[in-house]
Amino acid sequence: MLQVPNIILNRYVAYIVSRKIAADRHGEYQKWLRYYLDFCDKFPLQGSNSERVTLFMDKLKEKHQSIVQRQHAANAISLYFQMISEDAHSSGGQDTGSGIGPESYLCSNDETVCHEGAGKSVVSVLDRDKPCNQISSELAASNPDSLVPMSAPMFQPTIYHKSSHYSEAGYTIKSDSLEWDALIDTLAAEIKVRHYSRKTLKTYANWSRQFQRFLKNKSPAELATCDVKDYLTYLAVKCHVAASTQNQAFNSLLFLYRHALKREFGQLRDVPRAKKSLYIPMVLSREEIDAILACLAHPYNLAVSLLFGCGLRLFECLQLRVRDFNFGVGILTVHGKGNKDRNVPIPETITSELKAQIKLVGRQHDLDLGEKYAGVFMEDAIEKKYPNAPKEFINQWFFPQRSLTLVAETGERRRYHLHESDLQEALYNAVRRAKIPKRVTAHTFRHSFATHLLQANYDIRVIQTLLGHASLKTTMIYTHCVPVRTVKEPKSPLDF
Repeated sequence: MLQVPNIILNRYVAYIVSRKIAADRHGEYQKWLRYYLDFCDKFPLQGSNSERVTLFMDKLKEKHQSIVQRQHAANAISLYFQMISEDAHSSGGQDTGSGIGPESYLCSNDETVCHEGAGKSVVSVLDRDKPCNQISSELAASNPDSLVPMSAPMFQPTIYHKSSHYSEAGYTIKSDSLEWDALIDTLAAEIKVRHYSRKTLKTYANWSRQFQRFLKNKSPAELATCDVKDYLTYLAVKCHVAASTQNQAFNSLLFLYRHALKREFGQLRDVPRAKKSLYIPMVLSREEIDAILACLAHPYNLAVSLLFGCGLRLFECLQLRVRDFNFGVGILTVHGKGNKDRNVPIPETITSELKAQIKLVGRQHDLDLGEKYAGVFMEDAIEKKYPNAPKEFINQWFFPQRSLTLVAETGERRRYHLHESDLQEALYNAVRRAKIPKRVTAHTFRHSFATHLLQANYDIRVIQTLLGHASLKTTMIYTHCVPVRTVKEPKSPLDF
């Protein structure tokens, strides 16, 4: 769920109080506002605000929200539009003193929106159970083109704006402690120097911020090992977190102390640790996988086929490029975690579909080049060394995003790969339609890949190589998924 900055929520609460909204409705109105902004963040659309509100109301209807709930949601969104409109008129285009100027309201970690002409109440249009096309036309008349997105996170098919050097991790909100903000900046720099992933940066920064809140902005210069001990104890005893969550917090703070604070972490004794349980991966049968694939449309069915057929992680699949396929020798090059590459065999049963997808990418690439296309996003500084690399066909995404992304700083139009939330949502719906009575995620197909190979009597070290595991111990967990077919009664080998 998108985290709306406190400064906006506080301003919104003050506004709905001034509009005489009952106190018992404040929490609900904040909830609908968060849902709407999260919807706009996940499904950015080029067009008027009326169209976005209409689609949001359609989504609520699909989720079986009642008419009353939809009315409340419409009213909450309407009040938000009125708030930013009144702020703009009252300030005359100057800074309101709230920390956010009237030209831009922060809606997400990386998103700034323009609210020129933020129109009238939406509830007058949405408080009746009308068809969506009628709602859309009335909204267009009463509230045209307000709150049009001007920038969005890199992975969304809209405008991209980098507001700080760690905004790629989706962590841009500053705190009220300048010392901690500087420490998080140092943490981000240390992570980027080591070429850790964007998700690692986001996770470590998030745990550091939670640690900051737990200590109530205690100065970083005064931090000691006992502070970490107290926090880990709090997580285990008060929060009852899972063992993996506690270990994640421990590793984040260990990195914070060693590399951002430049001090020894010390020994942690007598810290209660969450009990670690044996995790047995969820595995699908071949019949279940085929049923799910039958319920998926292109290109999601092809992506899931690669997840299972090659044992890929979700981002390993989405970040495939045209150059990674070598059909001559039947090898797919996978760029795994920690910049470690590996080769896996291309499934013969879907080779023709993979070639057809590359042809589709080629046709799309030709169209893009004719529309002042700046190319795809590249890793690190490759583009500086090879300026033409983003436009080369071999570097195009195998699963491209449907629309181009406008980079705010340069005005360039680029293309990113398919967003993970699109595949996850399509998979979620397909599993429900296929009536699979299991909790299925994208990673389930990687588990199934390893387990099916074990059942086919493949050597576990071969499977370790195909999965890209550094340790055999990690691969050994799949032995718990395979039924034991050995003779259990002990017998001397001399009697064989």
